[in-house]
Amino acid sequence: MPLFDSLLQEKPAITFEIGNAFTKLGFAGESYPRIIIPSDITNCEHQTTKKVYDYDNEDQLYDQLVEFIKTIFFKYILVSPKDQKIVIVESVLNPTIIRENIAKVLFCHFEVASVYFVPTHLVVLTTLAVDTALVVDIGYKEAVVMPVYSGVQVLKAWEAQPLAAESIHDEIKKQLILNGIADEKLTDYVIEDIKVRTCFVTTADRAIKFRTNEAFQHCPDVDYPIKGDEVIQMPGILRETAFEVLFPDDNDHLGLPEIILNSILKCPLDMRQSLAENILLIGGSTMVPGLMSRLKTELLSLVNSDLYKDRLFVKIFKFHTAPSKPNFTAWLGGSIYGATDLVISRSISRENYAKSQKLPDWTNYDECRSHGRV
Repeated sequence: MPLFDSLLQEKPAITFEIGNAFTKLGFAGESYPRIIIPSDITNCEHQTTKKVYDYDNEDQLYDQLVEFIKTIFFKYILVSPKDQKIVIVESVLNPTIIRENIAKVLFCHFEVASVYFVPTHLVVLTTLAVDTALVVDIGYKEAVVMPVYSGVQVLKAWEAQPLAAESIHDEIKKQLILNGIADEKLTDYVIEDIKVRTCFVTTADRAIKFRTNEAFQHCPDVDYPIKGDEVIQMPGILRETAFEVLFPDDNDHLGLPEIILNSILKCPLDMRQSLAENILLIGGSTMVPGLMSRLKTELLSLVNSDLYKDRLFVKIFKFHTAPSKPNFTAWLGGSIYGATDLVISRSISRENYAKSQKLPDWTNYDECRSHGRV
């Protein structure tokens, strides 16, 4: 009987989150991804790699997605894609061309049974069992702030700036080159590893001393070994200031704390306090030590500044701690959604997609379903 029971069980949906830097993948209902891999494709002939979303035209994007998703199915998940149910976790701010080509690849090339697109900044709330939060997503390319109130994304209030892992990597690489480290030693992997192992977010008081060139005792230098006995010396001052790119002190006022407050300001008055008391940080870059403490200090300081004190009357900021690592909290939300009946009732089937080969926009998804267009 156990053998027959296992054969009759419905196959769980496969959950993807294809980010700019890393892809998380696994099966719906699981509490963590099976594997996290770089979002890269390899050119075996030239021995080079490139990001899957680094494309010149739509045909090139399609080919790269085919190659990348084929690797996912046949190297990592080890299942046949035919007639599988797929859950894709993606931001509503993603370019339409990417979303449509993912669907085209899955339906036309791999012949999956259905695809269910779930919005990143909404599904993360299922991990906390709440329906209201200010989701701050710091990924590889940019930091996105998206308010969610009573289970609805407040799209008019989103904010985004290129304050994320890529800008931090560029700052570390630039400073190390100025310190005499050869460019060819500073590969993407080395820079990422240096950031994770040696860097942290310093306090606001020490950051002010750094900006004003005031003397202070910075943290010790450390040696980062590469290629056997060869080492890169990581200066202590760089270790604690690499993340200052997230808190720029300029006249634009578009640092990470400012875009959080600007997003709250764009929301109606009765929503602002609830959002300020329910801040959720997601994305790999939020895992750095000291970020949450520094961010709270900066927010409390800003609301009392001339820029916000007469516009935003919020005095308390509180942060959620998700039951997972921030780098895969969005994937976990998609895994939870994929384990419910929603994956059946709201998915786009292969038969319906074949009629028009177009996806509905997020805003008219339910309307299209009621008219039988998806």
